Amino acid sequence: MLLADGFEKAFIGVSLMQPSREEVAVYDYDACIEVLMSRDNMDEEQAVDYFYFNVVGAWVGDYTPLFIQQQTIELTIEQQEEL
Repeated sequence: MLLADGFEKAFIGVSLMQPSREEVAVYDYDACIEVLMSRDNMDEEQAVDYFYFNVVGAWVGDYTPLFIQQQTIELTIEQQEEL
């Protein structure tokens, strides 16, 4: 498993093993942006640009970490009842 250097504070866990992919480290996107902003004194736009070009865009094989962005959705009452 490969780890993303400098993003220890954004590490949230390990992906479950999938038939087509090895287990990989998983990082929180928003926390990664915060790391870049605080550690490297970037504003949000600079951090996002840097992150997408240098981190997300850095494929290093089957063990490349995943970066996820958590989103909240609102369900209708009908959708909630189906759960």
